[in-house]
Amino acid sequence: MKLQTAKLQTILFGAAVLTVGFFLAQQGGLFRPKPVAAQTPSQVTQCETLRKHGDPGTKACYQKLSTSNDLAIKAEGLWGLRDYQGANNAFQALVKARPKDANLKVRWGRMFMEYSQPGDAEALFKEALDIDENNAKALYGMALLATDTFAGDASGLAEKALKADPKMFQARELLARIALEDNHPEKAVEEAKKALDMSGEALDALSILATVDWLDDKPGTEWIERVFKINPTYAEAYSTAGHFFVINRRYDEGIQYYRKALEIKPDLWEARAELGINLMRFGQNAEARQNLEACFNANYSSPLVRNSLKLLDSIDKNVETFTTPTTVLKLDKKEGALLRPYFQAELDRAMAIYEKKYKFKMTGPVQLEVYPNHPDFEVRTMGLPGLGALGVTFGKYVAMDSPSGRPPGQFHWASTLWHEFSHVYVLSMTNHRVPRWFTEGLAVYEETAASGATDWGDRLDPPSIMAMKDKKLLPIADLDRGFIHPTYPEQVIVSYFQGGQVITFISEKWGYDKVLAMIHAFADKKDTVEAIEQELKLKPEEFDAQFFPWIEAKYKKQVDGFQSWTDQIKLVTQAVKEKQWDEVIKRGTEIRDIYPDFVELGNVYEFLAKAYLAKDDKAKAMAELERFSAVGGRRLEPLKQLADMQTEAGKKREAAATLERLNLIYLEDEAAHQKLGKLYMDLKNPNGAIREYQAALDAGTIDKAGAQFGLAQAFQAANRPEDALDAVYSALETAPGFKPAQALLRELNAKQSDNKQSGNVKQ
Repeated sequence: MKLQTAKLQTILFGAAVLTVGFFLAQQGGLFRPKPVAAQTPSQVTQCETLRKHGDPGTKACYQKLSTSNDLAIKAEGLWGLRDYQGANNAFQALVKARPKDANLKVRWGRMFMEYSQPGDAEALFKEALDIDENNAKALYGMALLATDTFAGDASGLAEKALKADPKMFQARELLARIALEDNHPEKAVEEAKKALDMSGEALDALSILATVDWLDDKPGTEWIERVFKINPTYAEAYSTAGHFFVINRRYDEGIQYYRKALEIKPDLWEARAELGINLMRFGQNAEARQNLEACFNANYSSPLVRNSLKLLDSIDKNVETFTTPTTVLKLDKKEGALLRPYFQAELDRAMAIYEKKYKFKMTGPVQLEVYPNHPDFEVRTMGLPGLGALGVTFGKYVAMDSPSGRPPGQFHWASTLWHEFSHVYVLSMTNHRVPRWFTEGLAVYEETAASGATDWGDRLDPPSIMAMKDKKLLPIADLDRGFIHPTYPEQVIVSYFQGGQVITFISEKWGYDKVLAMIHAFADKKDTVEAIEQELKLKPEEFDAQFFPWIEAKYKKQVDGFQSWTDQIKLVTQAVKEKQWDEVIKRGTEIRDIYPDFVELGNVYEFLAKAYLAKDDKAKAMAELERFSAVGGRRLEPLKQLADMQTEAGKKREAAATLERLNLIYLEDEAAHQKLGKLYMDLKNPNGAIREYQAALDAGTIDKAGAQFGLAQAFQAANRPEDALDAVYSALETAPGFKPAQALLRELNAKQSDNKQSGNVKQ
């Protein structure tokens, strides 16, 4: 059985005493009887007390428990000694013997959490709640799980736990943590102090209070001294701080707090694992490996540790590094030659433009890592698979998916690069003191601004339409919560959209300089409320009162017409299946402009193009595909079809632009590279043709001789005769009977001979 993170709690066991019958509550309702809470064995309580106070006798206490004849006590002892397999076996036998003991299931679930197996923990907590729906410890366990995954119901579950047990100070501590993760330090302090009112030894509450001070550059002395007076070895206080500095993207400081934790308690493996992960994020792979291997060797082999060690092995074998004075580009060896020219060019362009736009010059090189295997990217950034992002920024270090890391056409790699490098600049400018909503919103805004058109950036998606329709957009002061603790599945997506729209609104109403001014306000340690009041001269509520009507008016057509569009697109789809082309054209043109941003599979542009082609109207079909491209369509087949149609119509410059756009989405289509190479030759752009024919070769084209011949012609046009000769020789080695290549070779040799006779050849 698999095993997995949390803290130790006391076990509750024993028979539940049921009250016979029912009684009337004060509200006049009827209640079922509740099982009476079982008592914690005194031996376990003793060990708990020793552990809480950092007593050196803790280990001996748990060793004694582990030899008990009472299986419940023995399970706690083995767990306390981190013999998870032994404890698991004991709990398994106990639950089999006492299947209706809710508290026993809770304890077993907490052990699974500590061993980084949240799925099994959740199942046990739910089983406990099926037995006792008001079991406070089960509710608290569910709240912990929700908090670990940044789920929106965490605070609600913690409140339910408090309602079931008003003395549960741990639930108050958890509410303090959630508030601080939501970037509400005042509320975090309030909840932490409530926990201290309930228990003067609420160590996590004291840790939160110290962390609030540290995040605000205050010493936090009062709180940390109280922590160490209760428990001189409570390194978890510094580990808690490390967590909050990291989620605030203050990674350097987070690393230092994890180091401080390990100075006190070297075997705090969770902190050591987090230190290893964060060192990896900063490219310090040797020290990261050292810490992660220490965890693994100590039997703290969580998925985070195992996955990260496997990735480090892969990086050592498969990654090559390209450096310039300002950049470090890390690419997988199997695609480095293909990707490097495109990524380096876009990276240099982004940095040059951002330097002027933000009026800020980076000190030292920035690093970009590109992963062809999406799970590797997830592990590189989070230590675990399951991350839905395309790119992540850690200060001057960016990791992102390769174009080959996702299904073709699923994402725009250049747009992602610009998004992440906006973070690089804004985090550097603010010393990482910037709300998440602002830096994400600005990065979304910059994606579209980078292209000077509407084909970059994310499209308006159905979740955002529904959020506007249902009035689910958040007040500006609470917008960070949508990223950290979403309350519905699509809220993170909606928050990205809203953040981008907020920046657009500010830029349109007050000018882009106000966006820059807000960056500097955050650098001066202002929070969202203070920055808006200082730079926009508005209270947050006044800002909301202007923003919400603006965005409602901007997207009124899409919101009001979404249901009709949804109904009609189904009818268009059916008409396409039945080849009722006049019906497709009639309905499609009626709804096309209601929701123009929808460019996914099943979009109206492709349906209309197909219908027009069926009626032999190529001009209108091409016009629909041009609309698809202009609004940001990323599906490969319609873009390639459009380029072919534009070429056929003599619109070579437009066709080249379409294929260039395709390059920014997907780079492994060797045929598209060859077509663009030929177009560039026709458009007298030999350098562009050289890049494209070389890309076709690097992408593994089956027409190797043709690509080498095209490359030779491009080198010739660029006045690079030696390179042209090398390329034409390669073409003839691949296809000795290739007559155009033979003719070009004769031409190049003749010209070389003429140059020698005239004395123009280089010696």
